[in-house]
Amino acid sequence: MYYLLKLFPEITIKSRSVRRQMTRCLVGNVRNVLRPLGEGFRVQGGWDALHVKLPETATPALRRQVETTLACIPGIHEVQSVDELPLLSFDDTARHLLAAWQESLAGHSFRVTVKRRGHHAFTSEEMERHLGQALLDAVPSARVNLGRPDIEVRVDVIDNHLRLVRHRWPGLGGYPLGVQGQAMTLVSGGFDSPVAAWKMIRRGIKTHFLFFDLGGAGHEQAVREVCHHLWQSYGRSHRVHFFSVPFEGVVAELQRSIPDGLIGVVLKRMMLRASNRIAARARIPILVTGDAIAQVSSQSLTNLALIDEASDLPILRPLVVEDKQDIIDTARRIGTARFAELMPEVCGAISQRPNTQAQRHRVVAAEQRFDFSVLDTAIERVSMTRSERLLEQVTADMKTSEPVPALHIVQSAQELAREKNVSVIDIRPPTERESTPLTLARVECLQIPFYELQAQADSLPGDRRYLLYCDQGVMSRMQVMHLLDRGLNHFGIYRGT
Repeated sequence: MYYLLKLFPEITIKSRSVRRQMTRCLVGNVRNVLRPLGEGFRVQGGWDALHVKLPETATPALRRQVETTLACIPGIHEVQSVDELPLLSFDDTARHLLAAWQESLAGHSFRVTVKRRGHHAFTSEEMERHLGQALLDAVPSARVNLGRPDIEVRVDVIDNHLRLVRHRWPGLGGYPLGVQGQAMTLVSGGFDSPVAAWKMIRRGIKTHFLFFDLGGAGHEQAVREVCHHLWQSYGRSHRVHFFSVPFEGVVAELQRSIPDGLIGVVLKRMMLRASNRIAARARIPILVTGDAIAQVSSQSLTNLALIDEASDLPILRPLVVEDKQDIIDTARRIGTARFAELMPEVCGAISQRPNTQAQRHRVVAAEQRFDFSVLDTAIERVSMTRSERLLEQVTADMKTSEPVPALHIVQSAQELAREKNVSVIDIRPPTERESTPLTLARVECLQIPFYELQAQADSLPGDRRYLLYCDQGVMSRMQVMHLLDRGLNHFGIYRGT
């Protein structure tokens, strides 16, 4: 028994030279993916399919792992489990078919399909009728359906040999990874950007990952996990890189210098400026984002055009006209939805009243007040991790980190009234504080925006407890976790009602 890997149909319509190049690339990719599973695999290329033979000692568990792995390699249209036997007679062929299909056909409709290559004394239709009747006689509860059968029994006759297809699975499709060059996808870990990266991988593009850390504790760890899943499941034949850019300082500078309605657009422009410089260092010629038209304020056509002006490199948006539900459905199919559903949101990093039709002259004027040395510092501090090591830091942190102190959380004003020697710090941006002021009775309330808190925390007396407040409680939790990491244990969270 061996596996037959059918080529993606678009590969088969290429010119002879391109088809051969893609097939050679696919053979190398399959070998690279199977190599970590053990020795003894044999991968052989062909004109319209690849042959994969497992070692004689392969266990059922290894076979299942191989079948799952092969179905996720870009460039493969279908995976078939095949037995190859000598062609002796119709009756001998029927005997082999019964051994493979008798149990599966009970109570189902089926169709026998015979494909021949070479010269034979019989027609495909004659063989189909004989084999179909033999199966019906052996399985009375089965029935023939030539239109839409439950099961298709496939028999290939190649000269004097039989190729019996026992099982078949759909492959990933697309082009072999690497034949279309490389790109860098900006990832946040939500539903959209991982799906965008997957679409690029499927089209044969070696896809690196670029993450902007906006200040969320644990956010990078979660994004590393989803990027590792994409690479391990669909792109393992090639090593790629994960770049992480500390963007907390940039967000803080945006809050200080950019009008509220323009922060979202300017933030994206700063990300693209950083992306261009990082991609240039790595010699990566294309950027990819998960933008979809009108999904959020920065993704209106007007704002996307303004954002693109900040990039010298081409930007591909594979999701640009997709509906959100279609994106979520794809994320569930490729296994990234479970990460997105648990991904922490970073509040306070975008506008509270975003402008969906930003004007270019206002954006340019606003950016003149921005201190670009902050952006330079962020780019200088970028870190790079190879794809196969993405989870090493996560595992190391779990082994070496000390137990995290329990967070002190006050849920309501009634609980707050019982606290002693306590102050509440409203960490929301000024515009958000003004729109919904926080009013507390008999408790000191300080106003320190989240983007200034880390710098001012050391100056706050250590003999007093400080409870951080924001509307959703997410940014408060993230900031407290940062402070705990620094050994400042007198901070907690006020949820409020």
